[in-house]
Amino acid sequence: MRKALQEQLNRGIEEKYRIIAVDDENGILESLSVFLKGSEYEFVGVTDPIEAIETVKKEHFDLMILDFMMTPLHGDEVVEEIRKFNKELYILLLTGHKDLAPPLETIKRLDIQGYCEKSDKFDQLLLLIESGIKSIKQMHEIKKINRELTESNSKLEKAYLDMVETLRFTVEAKDSYTRGHSDRVSEFSVLIGEKVNLPEEQIKLLRVGGLFHDIGKIGIPDSILLKTEKLTDEEYAEIKKHPSIGAYILGSAEIFKDIIPIVKHHHERFDGTGYPDRLKGEEIPYLARIAAVADTFDAMTSRRSYRNALDLEYVKNEIKKCEGTQFDPELAEVFLDILENDFYKIQEIQDKYIK
Repeated sequence: MRKALQEQLNRGIEEKYRIIAVDDENGILESLSVFLKGSEYEFVGVTDPIEAIETVKKEHFDLMILDFMMTPLHGDEVVEEIRKFNKELYILLLTGHKDLAPPLETIKRLDIQGYCEKSDKFDQLLLLIESGIKSIKQMHEIKKINRELTESNSKLEKAYLDMVETLRFTVEAKDSYTRGHSDRVSEFSVLIGEKVNLPEEQIKLLRVGGLFHDIGKIGIPDSILLKTEKLTDEEYAEIKKHPSIGAYILGSAEIFKDIIPIVKHHHERFDGTGYPDRLKGEEIPYLARIAAVADTFDAMTSRRSYRNALDLEYVKNEIKKCEGTQFDPELAEVFLDILENDFYKIQEIQDKYIK
């Protein structure tokens, strides 16, 4: 069994990722073929949306690039049909103009991973493809690991935690300035959870969810992730996708389902202006609200390539100022109480992990 699995993994490494593009303009398909030719992708172009649906039924594809305005079916109708038999295909939607894109509710319901306007330069689309393929790679890796885990229930817990360590180190190893960040967010979250007397099972979810909260950054291009200058609006929009990418990566494995709310919603804001789903108040999962406070505190008190760590009193004032807007006001007060009366616990965590 193990030998067969290894052979399967080896084959997966050698295979190219298969991309299907659907557009009733043949010129778009020809251009995409030129851009993707000779890369790590195998490209197939289809002009008929009905034929595309049948092709996806018969063949495996990792990613679909789909035009929205087509006949006889629009792009969202194509996705509607595909989602009846394929829930995992990564789909990027192309629109002639952003005003012609389907409503956000439709994009969420059909699990469309991204969309962009058509452009002769293809820069944004190629960036989305790169991000998508990185997410797909990690999802495949987790599926492989999950198959191994199911072979032995007695080793499930240890293997699970080992996997958390391996994948999150992949993210943090890219940037020395964020090394140790997930460890600290995990432990700060646990401090808050203990302070509000959460049961042990919830504390465990905070611990693991904190470790894994930024795993979606594995799907963000390094050119953006490691940029020291101010991000453009387009680049910041890419960064804001990391919670959804993280949830997508983890969504294929049952063992991760309880920490996905932390991973996906730790950047929601209490006033409803956060991302990815603009959840408001108690709509935001409670553990994600805890992780949001811990994550922001560590970001402010850690050195970055573009600034030094912020002064503690300034950080306290910022947390106080953001009660009810960025943070759950009750949880912000709990953390401020920890900073005021149990700061030695914060220092122990900061000393434990490299900043």
